[in-house]
Amino acid sequence: MLHEFTLSRERAMINFTLKYCDTTQKLLNSYGFRRVVESFVKQVLEKDEGVIYDYYVDHFGDEDKVVDSFIEVLKLLTVFNMEEIVAVDSKYSRYFEDKDLFIEVTELLFTYWKRLERYTIVRNNRLGNGLQNARFIQANEMFNDLLLSTGRRVQATVNGYSTRIFRQSVAGGNAGLTLNDVNWNCPIEYKGLASIPFISTVLFQPPYITYTKRNTRDGVFQEHKQNPLLNIVLNEDDWFVFPAKVGNMLTFVYFHKDFMAHGIGLANLFEIATETEYVGKKPDMIYVFGYPDGYEEKRTFYYKDTKNDILIGYANYCDEIDYFGYMKKMLLTLHNVKQIEQRRLPIHGAMVNIVLRNGRESNIIIMGDSGAGKSESLEAFRTLNKKYIRHMRVIFDDMGYLKKEENGTIKAYGTEIGAFVRVDDLDPAYAFEQLDKGVYMNMDKVNARVTIPISTYEIISRGYPIDYFLYANNYNESDKKILLYDDLDKMITVFEDGARKAKGTTTEKGLVKSYFANPFGPVQEREATEVLVREYFKDMKDAGTKIGEMHTSLAIEGRTKDGPLEAAEELFNLINE
Repeated sequence: MLHEFTLSRERAMINFTLKYCDTTQKLLNSYGFRRVVESFVKQVLEKDEGVIYDYYVDHFGDEDKVVDSFIEVLKLLTVFNMEEIVAVDSKYSRYFEDKDLFIEVTELLFTYWKRLERYTIVRNNRLGNGLQNARFIQANEMFNDLLLSTGRRVQATVNGYSTRIFRQSVAGGNAGLTLNDVNWNCPIEYKGLASIPFISTVLFQPPYITYTKRNTRDGVFQEHKQNPLLNIVLNEDDWFVFPAKVGNMLTFVYFHKDFMAHGIGLANLFEIATETEYVGKKPDMIYVFGYPDGYEEKRTFYYKDTKNDILIGYANYCDEIDYFGYMKKMLLTLHNVKQIEQRRLPIHGAMVNIVLRNGRESNIIIMGDSGAGKSESLEAFRTLNKKYIRHMRVIFDDMGYLKKEENGTIKAYGTEIGAFVRVDDLDPAYAFEQLDKGVYMNMDKVNARVTIPISTYEIISRGYPIDYFLYANNYNESDKKILLYDDLDKMITVFEDGARKAKGTTTEKGLVKSYFANPFGPVQEREATEVLVREYFKDMKDAGTKIGEMHTSLAIEGRTKDGPLEAAEELFNLINE
């Protein structure tokens, strides 16, 4: 980021490396503050507060002069009282003729500022610049206090008394990033990406709530026959790289600054790689998210760069991709395609390792496409925790993969350290518990989502044998919630059909099917996946893994909460036998 401050699409970017305001005068004299006031006057006063706008414009002459005078009077109020300011220049008396109106304007300004997504950035010139890294959290805290204290000082001067109730809200950045310039093993085809700084640390100021242009995802990502990244050059002022460990795949995620919320959300979903893991290294996958290629329609696809052995993901700049599902699901598609190439079987589902109160331990996979009841089943497990479970460990909550080990056993691994779940499907108490670490999206809309960390990279990459492998049936009622099959062909048919009733997480409606309940790799690589399914299912059956269906009833009206709970309880009783 080359500028000290930018403001676009209701996102403010503050570059602490180029400009750090540690005094009130520096703050009020800064380019960033003026830019915010200009936007506030145009976007709030002129559009929504016409009476206030006309009150000041009629006196000062035009919008620019209102901005100038407003900033100047704020600076004066931090040093002088109102009488002294009017004595210096009588034109400022307009602000104090109606003190209540002036206080209202300052509060509107503060509200406008807090409504923006606000990001602070420190860019180190080289790795290991310890001073900036060590002071980053402290600098954010001091900046937050400076904004609050400046506002209180102005209001106290106008009111003639200090406030006696203090609310320590988040006035600085919602999130912060430290960036490093990195040399990685960059093939010639991707030299246009080489100058983009890598994110090394992420700072959240909870609660982190964001609103996006979309709140559902549509379609599947298909393979493209031409490399979309050839000859493109990314502007280092507009782009960031999040070096993610997607399962066991090193992935460089390039995202445009206008989609910062999705880039920041990655920190709750994937382990961030360390410098030793990517400096001088070539990634397994590259995803460019939000490239302005001149097309107005959505373009999302992947490309197999066999020459460099890198899988490329691509999403162009448009409102359609402004939903975290487009960030997450493309990364999972790339991951799954790579795993299939390495003869591993991707699983769209959830997995837990549980120890019951009687001491029995079991590893359970619940498979199903979006809305089938994977995450809701985990939530039911949490609800029944005190009654049945001594310990529960989530291995994955959306995507994992099966791997045949050298000794012939099959083990399951996770892909993500977090979960991207519907807020409505979480127990309210648990949802509130996550306020201090969740990234919340579109909280007042259908399919409101939260991205929360649920595990560690060490846990998800350990590898676990499988005791129960269950397909999540969300559309059929059944007296028996857990149905186990002995017939291998029956097992494969149920899982490959991938049937579910759509629940509003995508644009699909009614009873739909997706091959192997996984449109993120197996659908695109179906021929290779069919071979793997038969091989892995036979080996699991021979090893004693119990395979069948779990009736979650999630899509049946009135059964959203009770269905997963009853199925979980029956499963625990089955394990106890």
